[in-house]
Amino acid sequence: MPIYTGSDGTPLHYDDSHPATGEDLPPLITLAGGAARHPGYLGDLAGLSSRCRLVVPHLRGVGNSPEPSDDSSGSYWRQAEDLERLREHLGLDRLLLAGHSAGTRLATAYAARFPQRLAGLVLITPPATHLVATPPDAEELIARRLGDPVFAAARAAAEGGPDLSDDDRFNDWHRRCAPLGYAAWGPAEQAHAAVGRWSLAAALAYFSVAPPEDFAGRLGRVTAPVLVVAGEVDCLTGLAPVVALADLFPAGRAAVIERCGHYPWVERPDEFRRVLDAHLGSLIEVDHHFR
Repeated sequence: MPIYTGSDGTPLHYDDSHPATGEDLPPLITLAGGAARHPGYLGDLAGLSSRCRLVVPHLRGVGNSPEPSDDSSGSYWRQAEDLERLREHLGLDRLLLAGHSAGTRLATAYAARFPQRLAGLVLITPPATHLVATPPDAEELIARRLGDPVFAAARAAAEGGPDLSDDDRFNDWHRRCAPLGYAAWGPAEQAHAAVGRWSLAAALAYFSVAPPEDFAGRLGRVTAPVLVVAGEVDCLTGLAPVVALADLFPAGRAAVIERCGHYPWVERPDEFRRVLDAHLGSLIEVDHHFR
């Protein structure tokens, strides 16, 4: 597994879908969510590795990367500095960057801190209420599904809050909440929900540093093209705030995938690929600075 050096000298790991193959595929730096979930749950993003070289960092304390030396270095605001070191390690002028869920917090932190180094941004089902004033609507989506006993049990588990006593109990809570993240709870969704373990210590560190008060304002100065992908029935993030997030960016646009929850590459892979292929294709055609 390849290694790069983080901002404080710590060796950090990443997965590379096309290591040393010589294929001329544009690298897409891809950030997992969770927060602090092993990136294995991303898979190959519905076959996206055939179009892009997927470079997937193991964030601090996750997977093969060591736990942060202190909480602040594991925060999403500070880990933007690690992404800048990864860019330098890969020899790229600019990054084509994607994030899912809590990984979009790190992606937007990088965009806010290093806007001149960003070639393009994809935010997949991002939490957005910390950045936009649009009223949250997740509870409305949840209310429509409480007649389903599996969904209702997951909702009850979520309302009880996570057990922070150890990693196993923290992961057990996530597993019990898992049906909330999908528009349906069939075999494919259940299999996907079982992939990717969470790190409790890394999750706590991830939120240990509050971003500056002008975080949203900084995003308004990001000129790179931004695609926000929303699930029509995403009960974790809601819909309206996610769509509104695109308006923060001068070159932002939102795409809503129907009958989809929080994991569009699993639930609606064909629609997900159509949306991403169109966005990435336009970037790759006009911008070669991230190659």
